[in-house]
Amino acid sequence: MKFRWSIAPAQPLLASQMAVVHHISPLLAQCLLNRGLSGEDAVGNFLGPKLKHLADPFLLPNMASAVERLLTAREAGDAVVVFGDYDVDGVTSTALLVEVLRALGWMVEAYLPHRLEEGYGLSRDGAENCLAKYPAKLLLAVDCGSTATETIAWLRTRNVDVIVLDHHQVSSPAPEAVALVNPQLAGEKEVSFRDLCSVGLAFKLAHALLKRGRELGLPGMADFDLRPLLDLVALGTIADVVSLTGENRILVTAGLERLSTTTRAGLVALKRVAQSPDKLNTMDVGYQLAPRLNASGRLENALESLQLVLARTLAEADPLARNLDYHNQERQKIERSITTSVIGAVKARFNPDTDYVIVEGQLLWHIGVVGIVASRVLQQFYRPTFILGGEGNYWRGSGRSIPGFDLAAALRECDDLLVRHGGHAMAAGVTIQPQNVEAFRKRLNDLARRTLKPADLRPQLVLDAEVALRDLTLDLLADLDRIRPTGQGNPPLQFWSRQLAHFRPGQRMGAEKQHVKLWVTDGRVSLEAVWWGGGDKAQPEGKFDLAFAPQVNEFGGRRTVQLKVLDWRPSA
Repeated sequence: MKFRWSIAPAQPLLASQMAVVHHISPLLAQCLLNRGLSGEDAVGNFLGPKLKHLADPFLLPNMASAVERLLTAREAGDAVVVFGDYDVDGVTSTALLVEVLRALGWMVEAYLPHRLEEGYGLSRDGAENCLAKYPAKLLLAVDCGSTATETIAWLRTRNVDVIVLDHHQVSSPAPEAVALVNPQLAGEKEVSFRDLCSVGLAFKLAHALLKRGRELGLPGMADFDLRPLLDLVALGTIADVVSLTGENRILVTAGLERLSTTTRAGLVALKRVAQSPDKLNTMDVGYQLAPRLNASGRLENALESLQLVLARTLAEADPLARNLDYHNQERQKIERSITTSVIGAVKARFNPDTDYVIVEGQLLWHIGVVGIVASRVLQQFYRPTFILGGEGNYWRGSGRSIPGFDLAAALRECDDLLVRHGGHAMAAGVTIQPQNVEAFRKRLNDLARRTLKPADLRPQLVLDAEVALRDLTLDLLADLDRIRPTGQGNPPLQFWSRQLAHFRPGQRMGAEKQHVKLWVTDGRVSLEAVWWGGGDKAQPEGKFDLAFAPQVNEFGGRRTVQLKVLDWRPSA
């Protein structure tokens, strides 16, 4: 699949000025400009993220009410139950709150819903089962609850107060919780914390409780240190794929340092089974730790993941980590099987000129992995994709989209075909009767053909700048490294060079010869380039332009600049 190259406009004058002010390379300055950073304070805070720059937690909507109700429960000795979610954000935010509240004098328990039996979020079944197990007068719903209007109204009839700590879209009307702490309700000026996920909000709630507790002189508050909790914050924030800008950048930068050196037994054991490097980056967290912590919740219940994170000793943590690793292998098998089936079925009848949306469903496809499968299929065909599964009279599914096609808006146009639906522009969930799947596929394709242009169906490759091979030194890469941590909202740096040629013939590598190593030159400088997964693709010929991500290769005690190939095109 070839990309549409989108090259950011060069701004040499501004980049040069910024480079002088901040003592950085003009290339890094250009990359910061590409990310909308130009003001001196904004650039300085981005390059030097510090915990002291975090905003007052009481600026979050309804935080004061949440703190007041929690302090009332503490004073009365009332039990509090934290009702979480089964993904990594939900597990880490639940663990953080349980750890903090117990340490500071609350009577607290935790409850995570069962994906298959109770469904997503603060459902009526989930709330009933929760209270049957842990009777309480105060329920703290974390990473869910912003649309649980009916459940929260029912809980009020049971004299159970609810605090919602969540970052998802709020329903209209909003649930009548004692406090709805959600950055989506913040004003336009409060942008630094708008992208916090639930574990970030849990950290802010803990900060607010400490701040108010210290003002009141409550015992145990003065000496409590929140910083050791940043390993959980980094893990949940990276796993939830929220924008790594604003406060998330601060929390993840500090949190990755904590995560790399953590003594938390559960995370030490998890890193061990994942064979993680000593110094972790966002890719290590997102592709090694998060999937294992997610695995049990995807297949059944996330209780094992919560127990792992809260484990006190390695003896307790090691068997839990090994079990999660096993669950993750099982999840991968199920995911690969369904993905292979879907891709085979789509290829058999795919018409790129008319098939703008892919919808595939089958009885007994595991609903815990359909979202991942939808992402895999989208990567293969670059079309908005829904994958459906389940059993009985209703199938449930997940959708993933491409820029230009709003899934939430499209689902509203399909309301008559669906039992229920929800989500946002790029990801959504549906419940549907199997007999309506074909009509759903047709409706979505009709909507997409009116909305998308053929050019929209080719993925875009965003490139920061043109770079000459001779400028790619180890010192420059060390300077460019200051843009980390990268991820959503702050993508990895990607560049291009023109008029390159082969310095010597390329060679295939890997067990199945699925990768390619190239040596490229501009006539003066030659560099090694690696094209992961390029073994079955057309190789560059003659003069070509190369899109790449620069990286440092360490081998045999030597450090050299290496290019990770993203795409190529014939030179003009």
